[in-house]
Amino acid sequence: MKYLHTMIRVSHVEATLAFFELLGLKELRRVDSEAGRFTLIFLAAPGDEDAQVELTHNWDEAGYTGGRNFGHLAYAVDDIYATCARLAAGGVTINRPPRDGHMAFVRTPDGISVELLQAGARLTPAEPWLSMPNTGSW
Repeated sequence: MKYLHTMIRVSHVEATLAFFELLGLKELRRVDSEAGRFTLIFLAAPGDEDAQVELTHNWDEAGYTGGRNFGHLAYAVDDIYATCARLAAGGVTINRPPRDGHMAFVRTPDGISVELLQAGARLTPAEPWLSMPNTGSW
């Protein structure tokens, strides 16, 4: 397993970028999605590009309350199906099953979302994940 990033939602992109630049982080890449109406900005400290912060700006949001601005931790895993099966066997609810062979979401006991991403190419979609419903927001 490899740590990828921590995601936080931001309302004020330029002010947030200025803060992280003062802290010493640099912008690595940016993705704007017209269809999804969001912008993703990935930052990291120079020389530590593997430990990233993802800033997510949802264009139509009206402000975050109750801690909703913290998004998730993300890890790449060698086999997303085996990882999810191990977690499920340990009593963890798979909130967003890996039905696409690429991505899943689970939550810690305190409700913090953890994104799991298949390292390398997507796996072929397989049961029981194809028919497993989402169990809530992630």
